Amino acid sequence: MEPRGQCADAVLMVEPKAFGFNPDTARTNTFQHADPADPGAPAAAAAMARSQALGEFRQLVRALESEGVAVCAVPDTDVPAKPDALFPNNWVSFHADGTLVLYPMESASRRPERRQEVVESVIGRLGFTLRHLLDLTHFEGKGMFLEGTGSLVLDHVARVAYACASPRTHPALVAEWAQELEYEPVVFQAADAAGVPLYHTNVVMWIGERVALVGAAAIAAADRDRVLGRLRASGREVLEIGHAGIARFAGNMLELGTWDEALGDSRVLVMSETARRSLDAESYARLSACTDAVLAVPVPTIERLGGGSVRCMLAEVFGRT
Repeated sequence: MEPRGQCADAVLMVEPKAFGFNPDTARTNTFQHADPADPGAPAAAAAMARSQALGEFRQLVRALESEGVAVCAVPDTDVPAKPDALFPNNWVSFHADGTLVLYPMESASRRPERRQEVVESVIGRLGFTLRHLLDLTHFEGKGMFLEGTGSLVLDHVARVAYACASPRTHPALVAEWAQELEYEPVVFQAADAAGVPLYHTNVVMWIGERVALVGAAAIAAADRDRVLGRLRASGREVLEIGHAGIARFAGNMLELGTWDEALGDSRVLVMSETARRSLDAESYARLSACTDAVLAVPVPTIERLGGGSVRCMLAEVFGRT
């Protein structure tokens, strides 16, 4: 298999219309926190949260574009209401060989997020060349789920797919995905400080071109050495964080490719301001030394109510012509 680059230079984002706390997804996502109820003005509070989330979304779009990342921002539709639509990486992925994957999602309330017009926008505006469709959505009928690059953290260079098993990430589907796309599956168990399984792999770890960060403390003792050993075998610098860093979304970063007239091809590491503040000086210095630029954007409303951070908002687009 031909080697692939690690970092995409384009992303799909979906502009939210009905963002808010989703109690259906909160059953398995302990990062979500509902705002205290306001019996006097619940509608006003919900509208305020939607407005704040939209502002955070648009700020991230502008920040990415200012760094030279190509962004295809597609507006959500009003009906049906989709409170988690701004997390498109859970239902679709675009690969360098032209493969498009559609994923089975655990929450029925999220399945309407899969829209053909979103895919068509990526094809038309970003130049993705669709050569093969892998549709795994029929597994929803069997109660088996795999939520895109939330469930899968991918080393595209070494062709390794990391996945922590959870109600949203079925090991059998990890194996099937890996066989179809010719990746080596590395499945493990991971839990938060209270022992609750972590809902997505991309809150535990991320992989850049020269560095990988992993919440080693969250990985089950029986699996930890195997996961860390496979990461280190890639030749990247491996940074470890604890439960506090995971809770503040330090495991939810993404490195992207950019182009600059002075620097040529370069890399930008994208994180939330919450994640940036969670890093001590040494960790931040080590990360900064492994990339060309760091972009930290505040998304506190999205993190609090939606339980996801900037990486969750970005569906990388490889396979552009």
